Amino acid sequence: MPVPDTLQLVHEDEDLLVLHKPAGLLCVPGLGPDQQDCLSRRVQARWPQALIVHRLDMVTSGLVLMALSPERQRQLSHLFERRQVDKRYEAVVHGRPQGEAPLGDSGEITLPIRIDWLNRPLSIVDPEHGRPSHTRWRWLGEGPWAGTHRLELEPLTGRTHQLRVHLNAIGHPIVGDTLYAVQAIPPRSPRVLLHARELRFVHPGTGQPCHFVAPVPF
Repeated sequence: MPVPDTLQLVHEDEDLLVLHKPAGLLCVPGLGPDQQDCLSRRVQARWPQALIVHRLDMVTSGLVLMALSPERQRQLSHLFERRQVDKRYEAVVHGRPQGEAPLGDSGEITLPIRIDWLNRPLSIVDPEHGRPSHTRWRWLGEGPWAGTHRLELEPLTGRTHQLRVHLNAIGHPIVGDTLYAVQAIPPRSPRVLLHARELRFVHPGTGQPCHFVAPVPF
């Protein structure tokens, strides 16, 4: 289904843009002619100098940061590489994970991940050859259907499909994620219920702390 040709601008200054990407829209162009519509091209139609800094999966909605010069792109990319950008996601998952004592309402997943070269674009958990991968989660409450729960997710590394792979690996796939769920689990959702809700970082131009929030659309 085509995504409406609109831009949801969260923040604009002389150095950077923060946008709210809808689910179903690529961040950058894909390989085929039917995969050329994407967030970066829509943004560049208005800000030709805009440069991508990081990406979200097509199925994920939420905050995307873009730079307005090569120098700012380099600086912002370094913040991500050094894990100096605080990213918080929200998801609805099947079942309720059990965390550490005393309440069991939070935990960590540290399963190594690598690309599944025989089944791209999938990633898989591989204890022997996978790259170190680290996700923190916190229980937020019950989800919209029986047996589902809302989680806040904090990826401390940035592996491909990390949140989706980690949650599926511990037996709590994200609702709507037919790519990773072992089998179709009701209830079915028209989209993957994963949203990039918050970004925190120090502005490379002003040195001031920034905090941006995109309301969860599900």
